[in-house]
Amino acid sequence: MMIVWIQALLFLFRSGRSNATFENVNGEALQPCSQDGTALTGYTRNGHCVDQNDDTGSHHICINLASIASSDQNFCEVTGQSDWCSSTDFPCHEDQNQSCAIENWCVCQWAFASYIEKAGGCDAIQDIQCDAINMKAMDAYKKDLTQYGEALACLYERCLV
Repeated sequence: MMIVWIQALLFLFRSGRSNATFENVNGEALQPCSQDGTALTGYTRNGHCVDQNDDTGSHHICINLASIASSDQNFCEVTGQSDWCSSTDFPCHEDQNQSCAIENWCVCQWAFASYIEKAGGCDAIQDIQCDAINMKAMDAYKKDLTQYGEALACLYERCLV
C-alpha cells in the first residue's frame, strides 16, 4: 500500500510541475505554443510543448501550421500524416467548449527532424516558434548528431541560439 501511495505522490508532483520549470531553446521560461483564438495544443493539452513519461513522441517542437512552407505543403503532407494540420474543430486554447483552427502546434521532435529532411532542408519548412520550443528537443538532438544534426542546426539557425 505504501508503494501505491508513493507512486501517486510522484505522479502528482510530475503533473503539477509549473511550465516555468521548463526552458525554451534560448534558456528562458518556456512560453505557450497555442494562444487564445486557436486550438489548444501540447501533449498534456495545457498549451505548452511539455510531456510526461508516456509521451514517446516527445512533442517539444512548436510549429506554426498556418504559415506557408516554400513547397506549399504543410507538415502533415510532407511527413505523410493524415491532414489534421488543417483542422478547424479542435478545442480552443481559452475555452475548450468551443472549436478553433490549429495555428501553432506541438509536434513530435522526431517527426520534425524527418520533416526537415523530407521538405528539403530548414529553409523549406514552415515557421517555428522558438520561445515555445522545449530545450529537451535540443538536448535529445545533441545525443545523436549523425541522425539529428540537421534538426539541431535548424533550431540553431532559426532561433539564433
